[in-house]
Amino acid sequence: MSAGTYAPRPGAAPLPRMIGAQTALETRMLLRNGEQLLLTVIIPTLLLVLFSAVDIVDTGAGKAVDFLTPGILALAVMSTAFTGQAIATGFERRYGVLKRLGASPLPRWGLMTAKTLAVLVTEVLQVVLLTVIAFALGWSPHGSPAAVLLLLVLGTAAFSGLGLLMAGTLKAEATLAAANLVFLLLLVGGGVIVPLEKFPDAVQSALGLLPIAALSDGLRDVLQHGASMPWGDLGILTVWSVLGLGAAARFFRWE
Repeated sequence: MSAGTYAPRPGAAPLPRMIGAQTALETRMLLRNGEQLLLTVIIPTLLLVLFSAVDIVDTGAGKAVDFLTPGILALAVMSTAFTGQAIATGFERRYGVLKRLGASPLPRWGLMTAKTLAVLVTEVLQVVLLTVIAFALGWSPHGSPAAVLLLLVLGTAAFSGLGLLMAGTLKAEATLAAANLVFLLLLVGGGVIVPLEKFPDAVQSALGLLPIAALSDGLRDVLQHGASMPWGDLGILTVWSVLGLGAAARFFRWE
C-alpha cells in the first residue's frame, strides 16, 4: 500500500513567514491598545502642538517648533520602544502568553525580532505623523537624514533593551508603574521640552548621559543646527544599546 499524499503538508511555516505574521500581529496589538495609543501618538502630538503654539517654556532663539520637534521625535521613540513595549510584554509574561509562544515553532529570538520589528513599524507611523504636523507648524529641518536615521535606530535599540529588561524581571504591575514613572521623569528631565541648560550645572552632566537626552540632543544638533554626525550622542546611545540588550538577553525570565 503506497503512502498517501496530504495537502497542506503538516509542519511549521518558513521562519521568515512566521516572523512576518508575528510582526503583523504585534503591530496590530500595539495600535489597538488604548493606553499605548495615548502614549505613542496622542501625548507627543499634543505636546508638539501645545508648546509650539503657546510660549510656555523658553526654548531659546529661533522658532519653538524647531527646538521642540527633535525632542518630541525622541519622546515618540521612547514611548513605543520602552514604555509601551515594557508594559505589553510584562502583562504577556504574567498571563503566560510568552511561555506558550516560546513553546511554538517560532523560536524565542524570532519572537523578540517580531516585537522589535513591530516597534519599528509603529515608529515609522509616528515619525511620519509628527513630521507632517511639525511642517504644518512651520518647522524648518536641516542636517543629514542618515544621521537622523542612525540616531533613531540606536535610540530604539537602547530603549527596547531597557523595556524588555524591565518587563522580563519585574512583575507586571510593577512594570506598569515603573515604566509610566520613568516616562514622566524623562519627559521633564531628558531635554525633550525643557532645555538641559535650564538645570543646574551639576545636574546637566548626569542628565546628558541619559538615553533620552542623548537622542533628543543628537536629533536637535542635526535637525536644528545642521550637524553632520553627533558622535558623542551616538556613543552614549551605543553604550545604552549594548548594556540594555545584553542585560535583557541575560536576565529576561519567560515565566
